[in-house]
Amino acid sequence: MSIFTDVEYLVPIILFINILSAMTIIFLERKDATSTWAWILVLFFLPLAGFILYLLLGRQLRKKHLFRWEGRKDIGIDTLINYQKETIHDDTFEFRIENAENYKEMIYMHLKTNNAVLTQDNHITILDDGADKFEQLLKDIDAAKDHIHIQYYIFRLDDLGTRIVNALIKKAKQGVKVRLLYDEMGSRNVKKRHFKNLLSAGGEVEVFFPSILPLLNPRLNFRNHRKIVVIDGRIGYIGGFNVGDEYLGLQKKFGYWRDTHLRIEGSAVHPLQTRFLLDWNQACAQQKMGYSDRYFPAIPKKGNVGLQIVSSGPDSDWEQIKIGYLKLINMAKKYIYIQTPYFIPDVSFLDAIKIATLSGIDVRIMIPNKPDHMFVYWATYSYVGQLLRAGAKVYIYEKGFIHAKAIIIDDEASTVGTANLDVRSFSLNFEVNAFIYDSTISHQLAEIFEKDIFDCTELTWEMYKNRSSLIKFKESISRLLTPIL
Repeated sequence: MSIFTDVEYLVPIILFINILSAMTIIFLERKDATSTWAWILVLFFLPLAGFILYLLLGRQLRKKHLFRWEGRKDIGIDTLINYQKETIHDDTFEFRIENAENYKEMIYMHLKTNNAVLTQDNHITILDDGADKFEQLLKDIDAAKDHIHIQYYIFRLDDLGTRIVNALIKKAKQGVKVRLLYDEMGSRNVKKRHFKNLLSAGGEVEVFFPSILPLLNPRLNFRNHRKIVVIDGRIGYIGGFNVGDEYLGLQKKFGYWRDTHLRIEGSAVHPLQTRFLLDWNQACAQQKMGYSDRYFPAIPKKGNVGLQIVSSGPDSDWEQIKIGYLKLINMAKKYIYIQTPYFIPDVSFLDAIKIATLSGIDVRIMIPNKPDHMFVYWATYSYVGQLLRAGAKVYIYEKGFIHAKAIIIDDEASTVGTANLDVRSFSLNFEVNAFIYDSTISHQLAEIFEKDIFDCTELTWEMYKNRSSLIKFKESISRLLTPIL
């Protein structure tokens, strides 16, 4: 059989596969129209490669029973959720913290869509420097008495990662229960066998959505981007820092790494613990965790900060963190400060920012000057250009790489967590954010933003209009790919 005959048979097969894939996208998966057209174009222009890309990046996640944990009933969280929903809806809920009642609609929304209980007795320490964050984390690990739960998207076994693992080994040998969970794609060079000393000491290590075959993972899109640490059920960490030397500013490519993390003491640690247990049990085949008092100890009042721990991901029917962002933006009256490494919003988010800007609200957005993903960087540049035209202020961080994910409004409410302002974080990745209802913490975050401005160059509308043709070309190509980035 000649090569021409082979091609004659192959072409209709590829055509059939493409048509079948397109029909699946249109009629079964019911993606939004923009994403649907993007995938159809990919299938049309890259027939065989497009089909492979679709298998790796385009399929939706089967949601049924992805995260289940019967311990929710044991800690009484379902009863508390129902109580808070009913009393907030009936205006009988006791808000014990200043300004929180102003955001009762948002609080109710998070309860309804995410079962995110409101806690009002927390103390928060803001950590905006990698060296400070990991020094404090290592101190808390060293002081642990019962258990240490650690979850990171990226966990590198470089100098910093080795220091943390050695600290965990030490505690495991002392009888402290250590559990480490990492995402396989984020930590692609790390394998469970690399933690043999921790495992030998009694620690446990699990991997989120591991590959079925070496170098082949059909769930490239659905990654666990969360960063959570819970120590003794009393101290929690949440924010943008992963584990690696670059987060200490030791990688020449990025220079100084500006990120934002929160150290939490108070009842909000319990929702963080619940989130970790849900993720752990999904990843763990054998050693699943049930309810135990040791994981949810009574916590004395530590402060008066109100917050909700909100998680989102492709397992949900709602984009909980995104709608939280939108609600926060829509409630702003004076200013909106945004720090994000990637700004690739969907239409709803972009319109919300435009409306706020055109309404006279002081909108300021800070993005990095050092790209870690080229297409994402130029897509970000194109979107902030639209906002410049509406009157927003855009700052390009020059000191190094800004990786913080924070929104602050009016010195009253704010959010810090793992979710970027892009479609991937809104609907494809598993994310977690703290939504904070506190004037002091929100003011501190605003002060950090204003301090960071001194390390920025302001991008003006005139500068953007005069950008080169090459930049315009890069923006156009990158923006075309945003639905599938």
